[in-house]
Amino acid sequence: MRPPPLAGLRVLDLTRLLPGPLATMHLADLGADVIKIEDPGGGDYARSAGAVHGGVSYFEMVNRNKRSLILDLKQAAGVAAFMRLAAAADVIVEGFRPGVVDKLGVGYAAVEATNACVVYCAITGYGQDGPYRDRAGHDLNYLGYSGLLDQIGVAGGAPAIPNFQIGDILGGSLNALVGLLAAVVEARSSGRGRYVDVAMTDGVFAHTLFPLLTVLGLGQSLPRGEDLLSGGMPSYGVYATGDGRHLAVSAMEPKFWQTLCATLERPDLSAFAFATGSEGQGIRRELEAIFSSRTFAEWTSIFEHVDCCVTPVLRFEESLENEQLRARGMIVEVAGVKQFAPPFKISDRPFTAPRAAPAAGEHSDEILGEAGFSGAEIATLRAQRVI
Repeated sequence: MRPPPLAGLRVLDLTRLLPGPLATMHLADLGADVIKIEDPGGGDYARSAGAVHGGVSYFEMVNRNKRSLILDLKQAAGVAAFMRLAAAADVIVEGFRPGVVDKLGVGYAAVEATNACVVYCAITGYGQDGPYRDRAGHDLNYLGYSGLLDQIGVAGGAPAIPNFQIGDILGGSLNALVGLLAAVVEARSSGRGRYVDVAMTDGVFAHTLFPLLTVLGLGQSLPRGEDLLSGGMPSYGVYATGDGRHLAVSAMEPKFWQTLCATLERPDLSAFAFATGSEGQGIRRELEAIFSSRTFAEWTSIFEHVDCCVTPVLRFEESLENEQLRARGMIVEVAGVKQFAPPFKISDRPFTAPRAAPAAGEHSDEILGEAGFSGAEIATLRAQRVI
């Protein structure tokens, strides 16, 4: 079997909580050697704070296939140990507020001086410059500043809070992967690394394509629930069934809309797929009445074999059992914990999880030994409570 795509890539992961750890887990799943560097006294606080509904923490779901090293970067000996590791690293990822790693003595300038090939990626809420660089923030704040949060929700209602961290994951994790892997490709050919500055707010903002189209065309955004993709046209929306469940209708292309109208025995509606304004709302009310006339199960059965982009809105526990997602192997079990498989399928690379999320400092001696630390040096660091 061929080696994994990122075999040989050494990553030092200084991140905690969600955006950075998810990004580095994708690297680990692809074969990179990811060393998770944690503080003494508990390490990444997602270990405890991440258990929001019982005993399983999301820490376990975003840190598999990594090794853990405890290292106190507030001590000079800890900084010196980090710099020895950094001298042989390909990638460093951090998620502190701007300037923190520089104050600790492990920032890009310090590392690049001894390792010109290093790719150093920083994931923050607002980036390394600009008037908001030092502000605290979480996912909802990034969505608010990007203009996206104002667009989510139903007409006449308040902005809806998504149960999915769009800013953290799209804005942070995935954008960081694109930037740092591009820099790695260049570094391998040029011998020079890069500093990759990822702001989660930027990452969301740069993907709000349809709100931008609306502003460019009309001079301003439309209210929630009135733009084309948020309720403004009847062929794209969510409709309630008679028993309070919902269907997702995405019959935007003429052939799909016409098939939908034929299936509903309403060919008179076939000319109104893109109706907007009061006319569009009138057609939407017609569809609402039709879909409310049958149960979720009945409609699901009807559209199961009709190719017109009408699908059930599954509850999440139903998605876990969905035949398509299961056929794609998207749910795996690692050390007894159900979690997601990588969302990319790569030839000659079946997914494996040889390591569950590590215990804090589980691999400290192993990692330092590989880096050339003697047994005596490791014992000294432990006596000083650096590791």
